[in-house]
Parts: sequence; structure tokens; C-alpha cells
Amino acid sequence: MVVREITYAEAIREALREEMLRDERVFLLGEDIGLIGGVFKVTQGLYEEFGPERVRDTPISEEAIIGAAIGAAIAGMRPVAEIMYMDFLMCGADELINHLPKIRFMTGGKLKVPAVIRTQCAFYRYAAAQHSQCFPAFLMNTPGFYIEVPSTPYDAKGLLKSAIRDENPDIFIESAALYRVRGPVPTEEYLIPLGVADVKKEGKDVTVFAFSIMVHVALSAAKKLEVEGISVEVIDPRTLNPFDKKTLIESVKKTGRLVIIEPDHKTAGVGAEVAAIAVEEAYEYLKAPVIRLAAEDMPAPFSPKAYNAFLPNEEKLINTIKSLVKRSK
Repeated sequence: MVVREITYAEAIREALREEMLRDERVFLLGEDIGLIGGVFKVTQGLYEEFGPERVRDTPISEEAIIGAAIGAAIAGMRPVAEIMYMDFLMCGADELINHLPKIRFMTGGKLKVPAVIRTQCAFYRYAAAQHSQCFPAFLMNTPGFYIEVPSTPYDAKGLLKSAIRDENPDIFIESAALYRVRGPVPTEEYLIPLGVADVKKEGKDVTVFAFSIMVHVALSAAKKLEVEGISVEVIDPRTLNPFDKKTLIESVKKTGRLVIIEPDHKTAGVGAEVAAIAVEEAYEYLKAPVIRLAAEDMPAPFSPKAYNAFLPNEEKLINTIKSLVKRSK
């Protein structure tokens, strides 16, 4: 197998291109994805290769984009719709929440909606309150969605290819701050099964559950803590639904400690659900309380200094792990 290093954005582009070549039913739609290749240049070159029928620039209407994807999927196509910022999903909330995840259930499985909605959270891009939101827990609370949150180029490509082939509606949440991050990706085709977490680093003293860009924060912290004699295991769920409880519980049983670091808000966030799972299914193995590190419960500030304090960071994670291990020996 030949492996080369490409960026997160290039990995997503490769996944889209390969699936479009493999299946003529796959097409893309979204604002500015065609002629200019997307505002983040993720779809660059696809318009020239596949033409305007399969790479469709749309009006500035998230309601129309998601609605068109639903109709096309029901009709037998495999649409991949891009919503430029995760915040804008709410502009199409009726189609997104009231229709997309419910049609298959309401028709007893007679109608399937194999649509993928690609979007991104603008972590560390200082895009202020209306362009920096991350609310995967809101989507987790809506039955019917599959939700992918890739943290590496390898995961981004493998998960997106699986999502496009999936018979369920998928919400594929990217991180704009990772678009230029490079990582190893094989040239040969591969798929990553949905609902299977990845142990990004093995350890024995504490489990850190992290997703998206926070995986990189967790790995950096774990490397520094190794020097101080603290062994950290980093769990990346890769998909939030289906959720891989088994990998999480096995890790907690091994380490006896769990710290969750997430880019969304703490109150009723992803970490609240993960903590509940750990307490319900591995309580007797816990040596200490489950700790959650998350974004502050406030709108994202525009000031870089304030924004850096708004999100959890490596220093907070390191100090939290040290304190947790020390008090629970």
C-alpha cells in the first residue's frame, strides 16, 4: 500500500472525486462550490472535471439546498450538499430536522434518504458568534442522523466515502482549522466503518475522550504528560452516531479515569452524554469523577485572546489530568 501525506481538505476532495467516479448518482450542491471551488477550496477542480450538472452552485438558501438534497435522494440520487458554516444549518432547520431524518421512519423504510450534508465548524478562525458555533449534541438529540466528526485526513477520507454509500442521512462535520493539516493517506481505496472509534494513543492512567480538532489538543497534551510519568489514552469516536460505547467503556475500565474535551458548549453537550454512558456502564471501575472540558456557555467572542480563553486548551487539559491523577491515586 502506497501512503503519502496530503491535507485534510485534499482528503475530502479525493473522497468526493472517487465516489463521483464510482457512482454516477453522486453529485454535489452548495453555495460557491463550483466555479470558485468552495470558500475553503475543498471542491476545487471538481467543477472542471464533472461539469455543472454534477457540481451545482446553488442560490444562497440553506433551506433550498437541504430540501433539494432530500428530494434528489428520495428519487434515487446520492447528493452531497455543502452548508458553508455549521451555524447556517439552522437556516434550513425545517428540512434538516423535521424531514431529512424522519422520512425513512415515517414510510416504514419504503423511502430512503441517502443524502450527506457536509458542513464545518470554524474553530480557531476567530469568526465571531454567528460563524463559530458547534452544536453536534443538537444533532445527536435528533434520531435518524449518522454524524461523522473526522480529526485527521485519513479519517476524513475514509469516513466520507462510507457516508456517501450509507443509506441513512449523514451529517459530516469538518473543522476548518484542520483543512491545511497534513497526514498519511493511502492511495488505494479504503473505507472506515461508521460507528467504530479509534484509539489514537494507548495509555493506562487516564482516558481522554476527544473529537475533531480536540483530538490534536489531547495528543499533544498526552505527549507532554508522558515525560512526567502519566500515561494517557486518547479515544477518538470518529462518529457520534452510531456511537461506539464498547471502545469507550473498555478504555475506562482499564484506566479508571475519564476526561472529556470537546469544542461544543459544556451544558447538555456531547460530553454530558459521554459522561452519562461512562457512569451508567462503568461506574464501578471509576476511581474519580468524570471531568468535562468544553467551550464556555456563551456566544463565541471575536477577539482572538478572548476566543482562545473561550475554548478548552492544552494547558487546561494538562492541569486537569494532573489534578485528577494526583487526587485519585
